[in-house]
Amino acid sequence: MDFTFTEEQQAAAEAARGVFADIAPDAVPSPALTTGAVADDFDRALWARLADADLLGLLLDPEYGGAGLDAIALCLVLRESAKVLARVPLLESSAALAAVQAYGGEELKSAVLARAGRGEIVLTVAGEGRTGGHDPAERAVSARQDGPDGADWILDGVQTAVPWAYDADFTLVPAHTGADRSILAVVPRGHEGAVLAEQVSTTGERLGELRLKAVRIPDRYVITADGAWEWLRELLATGTCALALGLGERVLRMTSEYAGKREQFGYPIATFQAVAVQAADRYIDLRAMEATLWQAAWRIASGAQGALPASGDVAVAKIWAADGVRRVVQTAQHLHGGFGADVDYPLHRYHAWAKHLELSLGPAAAHEEALGDLLAAHPPA
Repeated sequence: MDFTFTEEQQAAAEAARGVFADIAPDAVPSPALTTGAVADDFDRALWARLADADLLGLLLDPEYGGAGLDAIALCLVLRESAKVLARVPLLESSAALAAVQAYGGEELKSAVLARAGRGEIVLTVAGEGRTGGHDPAERAVSARQDGPDGADWILDGVQTAVPWAYDADFTLVPAHTGADRSILAVVPRGHEGAVLAEQVSTTGERLGELRLKAVRIPDRYVITADGAWEWLRELLATGTCALALGLGERVLRMTSEYAGKREQFGYPIATFQAVAVQAADRYIDLRAMEATLWQAAWRIASGAQGALPASGDVAVAKIWAADGVRRVVQTAQHLHGGFGADVDYPLHRYHAWAKHLELSLGPAAAHEEALGDLLAAHPPA
């Protein structure tokens, strides 16, 4: 396989670097733990700049005003966004749009795709906080058909830790039908019977507990295609790995710069073997995170078949991302000494975001369990 990025993918990454270039992570107005406050909204000004740069519709076909690119291009952009802790729902909205485009009906596509690609509306996905090795996310909400000829779906249940729930116009909610299959319901914000309760993430960002009680959703706003939720979950997990990689790369660079200037006994601490070995180990972590990320993104983008389903590559990538980003920020805290514990220093915010990414869509242990199940179900020939 060839992991060389295409000109279009490289152009998307370059455009993202331009949009994020003027964001200073230690000056971003964020409700991270350094401020002790909860923000009322994401960075709308940055969202508008991403729309102007045509980065919100990366995965959309040209007929909807998109760039027609793939998961690899999205991950390249997400990697850049994480370096500056960009407070935008880029992963969730992009993944939701891709799922609607791939599996939704024509009426649903017409209603949301072009508008979301222009930044006029925002989509998010529920189920991220509940996903693990056995994926109970869709079972948190039940769905049943109702009305004439089953034209409506009735949703009941609770989804927790929904990102950007208070800011998104639509939330894609996985639900279990009771027939060993899942659907994706597109629930408008403020819809009758859908109530939000505030939660706060490790980063200090506001999440939402979405409570659904007899919520009626028209059939045209429900995706019933087999495999839609599983595909969306894999894309979200892979995007989370890209965020972890970008964050880890920025943190290691911060650590390298600090170690090169901080002196003890008349020498920069970067010249000490113990420091250099720890930094080298974290560099190896990042390279492993990168290799497994592109393998997973390539499987999703190409649909290539392998000895294991693409979910196996996604699980490997998430294992490395979860463990790797944790080790990177812990080493950074250690080598920064007192600065690493200072909540006014930007490293503290990176550590908080890293912990959130480590646990999002399941920690390493959950994906190790899922990978074990896959290996058991697909033994080597």
